[in-house]
Amino acid sequence: MRESHAVLAAAILIAGACSASSDSSQSTAAPLTTTPPAPAASVTTAPVVDDSYTERRTTMVERQIEGRGIRDPGVLDVMRTVPRHQFVPERLVDAAYGDRALPIGHGQTISQPYIVALMSELLEVEPGQKVLEIGTGSGYQAALLAEMGVDIYSVEIIPELATEARNRFDALGYQVTTLTADGYFGWEEYAPFDAIIVTAAPDHVPQPLVNQLAPGGRMVIPIGPVGAVQTMWRFTVDETGELVGERLADVRFVPFTRSEE
Repeated sequence: MRESHAVLAAAILIAGACSASSDSSQSTAAPLTTTPPAPAASVTTAPVVDDSYTERRTTMVERQIEGRGIRDPGVLDVMRTVPRHQFVPERLVDAAYGDRALPIGHGQTISQPYIVALMSELLEVEPGQKVLEIGTGSGYQAALLAEMGVDIYSVEIIPELATEARNRFDALGYQVTTLTADGYFGWEEYAPFDAIIVTAAPDHVPQPLVNQLAPGGRMVIPIGPVGAVQTMWRFTVDETGELVGERLADVRFVPFTRSEE
């Protein structure tokens, strides 16, 4: 594995994240359940949201996202459109567009808006591509990717979070195919994927995810020890089939806990 250093930020980016993990008491009981796959090259049918939070989304993008260097127009558009306040607990709705992660229950969080935008930009997705998300959490990241026109497959190990996210997707009209399972193993049935995004931090790169990347595919993943600062990486499968790693920035994510632990 070759490493190129592309530091995107001098300061440490402290980010909560949607979960790909749970306590062992929860994870051992997680059933394998799926929803029907989305149609090929599906695009969400969710309407453009025009409500009292529109101005807050616009301000969020201008100050927190564009202001920190995110330039992908597709990412900026969906961040202005997807109603983040619909993906947080009711008691935290007024804080939904703030510059921080928020708890969503079960010891998990919805990531800081900038981190969500950064990871989305690093994926470099195009409409019609197939993307695997490990850690559905609240469903916010998957909804953004669905709004960008990709076919999104999302795995969540905590049954309660998986159900809540599925209900949000149905209510808001986002086409997301979901699975309740241990995300370490990815989703072989629908591999290979053009891109994989991991929203919790393992201490190493899961080999099953590497195996499920298509030629030229990208994986964005935080890696590091539990309870410490981790590193955001982007891995790409080059033309020779070699996995090339770019070390991007320091972050802090929830740990990636395996179901057998």
